[in-house]
Amino acid sequence: MPEEFHRIRRLPPYVFAEVNGAKAKARAAAEDIVDLGMGNPDSPTPPHIVAKLVEAVQDPRTHRYSASKGIPGLRKAQAAYYARRFGVKLDPETEVIATLGSKEGLANLAQAISSPGDTILVPNPSYPIHQFGFLIAGASARSLPYTPDDTMLAAIERAVRLSVPKPTAVIVNYPSNPTALIASLDFYRELVALCRKHELFILSDLAYAELYYDGNPPPSVLEVPGAKDVAVEFTSMSKTYNMPGWRMGFAVGNPRLISALTRVKSYLDYGAFTPIQVAATAALNGPQDCIEEMRTLYRERRDVLIKGLRGAGWEVPSPEASMFVWAPIPERFRHLGSVEFSKLLLARAKVAVAPGIGFGEHGDDHVRIALVENSHRIRQGLRGIKAFLQGDNVAPAMEPEEARA
Repeated sequence: MPEEFHRIRRLPPYVFAEVNGAKAKARAAAEDIVDLGMGNPDSPTPPHIVAKLVEAVQDPRTHRYSASKGIPGLRKAQAAYYARRFGVKLDPETEVIATLGSKEGLANLAQAISSPGDTILVPNPSYPIHQFGFLIAGASARSLPYTPDDTMLAAIERAVRLSVPKPTAVIVNYPSNPTALIASLDFYRELVALCRKHELFILSDLAYAELYYDGNPPPSVLEVPGAKDVAVEFTSMSKTYNMPGWRMGFAVGNPRLISALTRVKSYLDYGAFTPIQVAATAALNGPQDCIEEMRTLYRERRDVLIKGLRGAGWEVPSPEASMFVWAPIPERFRHLGSVEFSKLLLARAKVAVAPGIGFGEHGDDHVRIALVENSHRIRQGLRGIKAFLQGDNVAPAMEPEEARA
């Protein structure tokens, strides 16, 4: 028998496992690790959302199977959110579906629309499910430049010309995980025109729509007239309302894609637990001041982290959005690659970060730092980083061949 099943053979070893293993070993040795690795929000879900969950769960009728595509009130609430936030009109019946977080929605849409031999265009680096959801479904992924500009658009044109068969879809994710870049509405206009011309679907991951700090709110691709002809967009309540463990998200847009996802999901699940859907409806329809409070919290953490890193001699760009800092590895350590540098940072500074190669080979000269500890803990981590970078006990620079020895 083959050692691994076919689909499993297409998945590389989980690159975060080495760092996670080292982190677990350090904690087992009672070391205090400041964990800025996983993008797992640490703040509690707002009380009015929790209260609605508790209220709903007291009704035994909510303990039965739910609706796979989402209860009607929840889909209407998501349509109302798009109307007030983006000025986009959605039909809750044909253009909105609830998902178990955006990750599940992307993976199941990949199953619905792709076949072996299909090609999907994916920015590199990018969130792993953007590529591997389609690899699991049997398709192939072709890398694009990750910047939302003419370089990406030219690469899409080139891929259409040179790929056989022609690509099926383009994935975009802005604000981006891991790079924190934001796309402009002008970029989306050009992208929509290009994809309509070549009959490519656009799959937009907008999970960080509400985590922005210094400028205008990030746009939706669906704001572009005609975008619904080719585009579907995924959002999540995980970051917007501090509901990561609740697993509540949405796909909205192109009716054909929504119908395909609805049909696949109807075979796979009965939807999220009804009280979670009721509470999510209350979150979307209720007071929104909790979003601004969350935004202020992450902005403060970002500013503490960036100021501290620069004070330690590590020049890192300040993100305009998302809950991540995409940090170029300091020059003297760049030859190590992101996994070895992350392990070194863990061992010497007692700070855990995510190696950039986990988001694609073009991310190997960066690490991703998540704003998921409070400012006090971030300052503690910064003291460790500063001592590591400025101390005499750091590893000397080596040539790549020596680093691999």
